[in-house]
Amino acid sequence: MSVKSCEKVEKSQVALTIEVEAEAFEAAMEKAYRKMRGKINVPGFRPGKAPRKVIEGMYGPSVFFDEAINIAFPDAYEAAVKEKELPVVGYPAVELVGECTRQGFTFKAVAPVYPEVTLGQYKGLSAPRAELSVAAEDVERRLKALADRNTRLETVEREAREGDTAVIDFEGFLDGKPFDGGKGTNHSLELGSGSFVPGFEEQVVGMKAGDEKDIDITFPEDYHADLAGKAVVFKVKCSSVKEKEVPAMDDDFAKDVSEFDTLEELKADLEKKISEERQKEIDREFEDELMTQVAEGVTAEVPDAMVEGQARQFLENFKSQVAQQGIPYDQYLQLTGMSEAKILEDAREPALRQVRMDLAVAAIIKAENITVSDEDVEAEFKRMADQFGMDVEMVKKYLQTDTIRDQLCSRKAVDIVVENAIAVKPEEKPAEEAPAEEASAEKPKRTRKKKTEEAPADEAAEKPKRTRKKKTEDAEKPEGGENHGE
Repeated sequence: MSVKSCEKVEKSQVALTIEVEAEAFEAAMEKAYRKMRGKINVPGFRPGKAPRKVIEGMYGPSVFFDEAINIAFPDAYEAAVKEKELPVVGYPAVELVGECTRQGFTFKAVAPVYPEVTLGQYKGLSAPRAELSVAAEDVERRLKALADRNTRLETVEREAREGDTAVIDFEGFLDGKPFDGGKGTNHSLELGSGSFVPGFEEQVVGMKAGDEKDIDITFPEDYHADLAGKAVVFKVKCSSVKEKEVPAMDDDFAKDVSEFDTLEELKADLEKKISEERQKEIDREFEDELMTQVAEGVTAEVPDAMVEGQARQFLENFKSQVAQQGIPYDQYLQLTGMSEAKILEDAREPALRQVRMDLAVAAIIKAENITVSDEDVEAEFKRMADQFGMDVEMVKKYLQTDTIRDQLCSRKAVDIVVENAIAVKPEEKPAEEAPAEEASAEKPKRTRKKKTEEAPADEAAEKPKRTRKKKTEDAEKPEGGENHGE
């Protein structure tokens, strides 16, 4: 293999002209012969036993050329990339140059490479930062949610009311025929929850145990293609009606749902937790705004391969979220009327933002000569082991040391931006960005390590993350799957 030329082309790509000489091509031809000989019929020889010269004499000397090129190309390309020390970030576009003969062949490979990045301002930026505030109503809402989780359902012998749970069997019919996804058995439906098609729950109100009823529904126009705007009939049978038995808000309630002896102690603890959560949210929003500014200030020709790769990663993450709901991915696409091509298309813009964010963080790491010691890596492994209640060695089986090192370097880069930023009140117009040397005297407290925001499945790709590799401890919460009856 020899590299005839190596030239930079537009959009952070490199064009390589590579020659595969006779010796390497002959070795590839022999491998091609051994791979293909069992599929070539030669009179007088058992399958796979005909000599190479006999096959070439019968079918021509080029019979193995195509397969030999496919065999020789990867090694030649990889060797050329290594020789020129190219930071490739995707697959190349390849074309032959001239004729292929027994003396070898020449091909051109245009490969995307990591772009040259010019980092804009990342110190002395300003962004709005909210003030922490927790009202009594916030604590009461949290108490109510806690009570709802500890509410019992008691069967009642009366007609169902709003807020009750009706246990029903149902089956939907379109033009007199059942349709897929429209059937459920022993389903607990909270009336007023809005979890079923509009108009369904309202017609269940008034039913009691043993009642049967036909419910006429017209699906919304924005429903998936099979049923959008269609009028259907659901045959519904109610087997029981249950009402909520809400616990009284007193000291006994506090003892039942927490480690505290009094309701006042429970409220104080809830207020503390809400404060901590809101402070993290304030810190995260401040950090997000700053890093968005940094990413927007980066100058780089981002290769399409990096964007497409990130979009693919978003898609794989989305598939995992759907799977966590117990819904087959193909079924999800059918139920929602979506296509994988549309999901990838929608992911391109957030993917580009994520790539620019990653480039910005990597550029800060380089500019600041950020490094992480082995001790820091070990401490992070221990922290994660404690967080997940696992043995350190077990965590190391799932995460590579380089991944942890990258995460810690990225965290340090973001901390530099935050520590050198100026916080302003949300209602105030941000001051003009101060020079880095002036801003360094005013450093707000360092934000805590960011947790990934829980997001619906269809929005999970929207917000770029500051780490180049996904954090294992980040848990993305998918949105519930869809059902024709729901």
